[in-house]
Amino acid sequence: MEYIVGFTLALFFCAAAAGLGLDRERAFYPAVTMAVASYYIAFAVVDGRGGVMLAEAAIAAIFVVAAVTGYQRSQWIAIGALGAHGVMDVFHHHLVHSNGVPSVWPGFCATFDVTAAVSVGLAMIARARGATTALQMQCDGDPV
Repeated sequence: MEYIVGFTLALFFCAAAAGLGLDRERAFYPAVTMAVASYYIAFAVVDGRGGVMLAEAAIAAIFVVAAVTGYQRSQWIAIGALGAHGVMDVFHHHLVHSNGVPSVWPGFCATFDVTAAVSVGLAMIARARGATTALQMQCDGDPV
């Protein structure tokens, strides 16, 4: 069930963000990536062990750095980090043994992150192709 909910919620989230124009802001998906990276820190608080908190903060820092780099250089880096976080979710239990992580979370989060990253990537490609086609039509003298 967590996979179905993760997939459906990601599609809804991405469609809503695009429909409302929220994803047109350069900071939107880097901010989403940073928020996604922070959840395991919240679970570490539930666990209560300092070592778990430090490990989760170190992992989150990697994704925050990637999100900031994506904001500064290329949205593709932030989107790649979001997808990579989904892959990390699958292996998270091998990296950190946190008692605060709900049993359904890794499957839900992995599905959400990868679905969102793929959806956003496809939307970015479609927009780029649409802009290229419009530019070509203008250059050819065709009305846009």
